[in-house]
Formats: sequence, structure tokens, C-alpha cells
Amino acid sequence: MSPDYRVEGADDTDSPWSEEPERRESAVSDALHGSRLDKALVSFVPEFSRSHLQTLIDGGHVTVDGRVASSASRKVLAGQRIEVELVPTAESQAFRPEAVPLSVVFEDEHLMVIDKAAGVVVHPAAGNWSGTILNGLLAHHRGAASLPRAGIVHRLDKDTSGLMVVGKTLQAVTALVREIAARHVHRQYLAITHGVLRSNSLRIDAPIGRDPQSRVRMAVVASGKPAMTDVELLVHDDTFSGVRCTLHTGRTHQIRVHLASKGHPLVGDTVYGGSAVLGMQRQALHAQRLAFEHPMTRAPLDFTSEPPMDFASAWKQIANSA
Repeated sequence: MSPDYRVEGADDTDSPWSEEPERRESAVSDALHGSRLDKALVSFVPEFSRSHLQTLIDGGHVTVDGRVASSASRKVLAGQRIEVELVPTAESQAFRPEAVPLSVVFEDEHLMVIDKAAGVVVHPAAGNWSGTILNGLLAHHRGAASLPRAGIVHRLDKDTSGLMVVGKTLQAVTALVREIAARHVHRQYLAITHGVLRSNSLRIDAPIGRDPQSRVRMAVVASGKPAMTDVELLVHDDTFSGVRCTLHTGRTHQIRVHLASKGHPLVGDTVYGGSAVLGMQRQALHAQRLAFEHPMTRAPLDFTSEPPMDFASAWKQIANSA
């Protein structure tokens, strides 16, 4: 990806992001007579997977003798002309600038601190190839295109709200990654759990890895990577707890997994045993505080974020009940 694209013209007709898809055609050879259409396509479009070619057929991008084909399994005859419009895969289109709103808390020439809304994906992945923070960063400043992951150095889950830092130069990205690895970036979260913690403070030091029973979940497993979370009880009633969590490591789903392992899944976190109560339709987790030294100037930076309305309302219900 070239760093010289015109971000302000990402929707212009001369933008590299709006090129017309390639069209390719070929006659069915004698060797492919009677073959499935998708198999015939593979013979002259080998750079695309068969599954993607099937989606092109389903999308009406393939014709046989000038007529739109509707079935990948239809048989083709020798001499028939097949034409395909090579629409890019969703993944290949993911790393492009989009006008995704970014709530910028702090920004200079080296880095940005963003207050992410719940429901926004940080990095493109299957099922979420557009509308991500990465897409927004590519549109926000042209230097993002030349950086790994557009400068993203740590992520928040889709349904977690709150603060995250992004590098704007390779030097800043490298420094931030090292600072996070050295545990010099301080991250605190507010969370609402089911049940009442037995003590006002708790350190959970338990390794986290892929759940052997489900590839979409993480779990506390002996073979996992070291993970440590400090938990402080701030408010509770007879049913729920409002806690502050301080990360010492940054494993995938760390707070969610650690608290669930202690019998206190997050409210709204149905993946790890929580229930949608207190008006929360997502996991009750908010990245409230982010503190670190500026990677270039070494000036101390400390940011806080007020929880969004759904989280604040749930927290207030617990406080009022208590």
C-alpha cells in the first residue's frame, strides 16, 4: 500500500481505491467439457480461491455466453465463453480509508489517544471488514498507510468502550509496543460483574490461552501465557459488583476470562457466562484510564474517560440499590 494516496480524495474517481474491477474471459476447453462452472473458472482465474469464485457467481458477476450464471455447480460445455468480473475479496478491500468517526482525546505528530465507542471494531477481521478504527485511521492521516496496522499497538474488544493509544510514526509505534511489553503503560478498566467479591481487593495471576473446548473463547489454561489482573471492589449490592481492574499484562479477553474464572462473569458477557441484565446488551467493560510517558518527549500523559450511558446507568442502579 502506497503512503502517497490522497486521503482527502478517497472517494474521487481517480483514487486507487475506486478502480474498476478487472474482467477476464475464456472459452471452455475440451478438457473441461462437462465440468462445474466454478472448476472451469479456477482454470483461468487461479489466484482466487474456489470459494470466492463461488461468491462471484452468487453475486451475478459471472456470465456464460453472455448470460448471467446463477449456479456454481452448473455444467459447462466446450466452446462456451465464460466472463468473470473480478470483484476483490472483502479482506483485500479492508485496508482502505473510510470516514469512521474517531473521538480523539489527544493528538500530536507522534500519537493519538482515542475514546472508542462500544460496538466499533478496532481491526478488520472476518465479519467486520469495514467501519473499523483502522479504516478511520487511514482516512485521518496519510502516514497511517505506511505503518503496521495503521499504528494500532493494542486493541479493545468490539463491545468494550474506552481509551486506546495509536502511534502515528514508526518510531512512536515501536516505542509504544516496547513500553506496553515492559508494562510501563498503565491501563485501568471499570467492570460490572455478577455476584459480590469476597474481598475488597483481589489479584488474579493465572495463564490465559485458547479454550480447548471452543476456538472462539479464551480460558485459564496451564499452557497459556502469563496473565495478571488486579481487581478492586468499588461498589456492590446483593447481586452485582462494580470493580476497577488494573492490567499487568494484555492477553486477549483477559479481564473477562479472569473474572469469569473466579465465578464473577461480566454482566452482559454471554460468551463467558454473563447475562444481559441492568440494561446491558454488551459486556460491562470500559477502559477508563490510560497513563504512560510520551514515547518521544517523555512527558507524563494521563487520560480518563467517562463511561457511556449504558454502563453508567447500570453502575448507578447498583449504587442506588446498595
